[in-house]
Amino acid sequence: MGTLALPTSGSVYLDANCFIYSVEKIEPYNTLLKPMWVAAKANQFEIVSSELTLLETLTKPLQDDDTMLENIFRALLNANEVRLIPTTTAIWEQATRFRAKTGLKTPDAIHAATALVASCTLFITNDVVFRRVSSLSVTILSDFIEQSNT
Repeated sequence: MGTLALPTSGSVYLDANCFIYSVEKIEPYNTLLKPMWVAAKANQFEIVSSELTLLETLTKPLQDDDTMLENIFRALLNANEVRLIPTTTAIWEQATRFRAKTGLKTPDAIHAATALVASCTLFITNDVVFRRVSSLSVTILSDFIEQSNT
């Protein structure tokens, strides 16, 4: 398995799936993401995501009435090294452009727009649709797993 190339400063955007992999310890992605969390905790960079991530990470624990998992997600999303960005008019405008030009679904367009408006240096996800956004520096987690299997 490869390793993530992480910036030495700035902001790293995490798609909701990264939070899920880390909290639920889904391998091999949890192991791949661990160095990122360590670097963020050491203030090497800030982790950024949209407030939309609240909806995407908390839905399943709430459906399952899993209070413990819900609390773990909430603690991570409120950690000092994580900043959730509210959806502003500027983000809605940019998301609309992404939907029109790339065909991204609304949640993905919101994530991409939030990363762009927040000037993130890296966008980490496991969803290849984000490669349609040429203005984002996108890292796809599964690429690192596939590299080690070839």
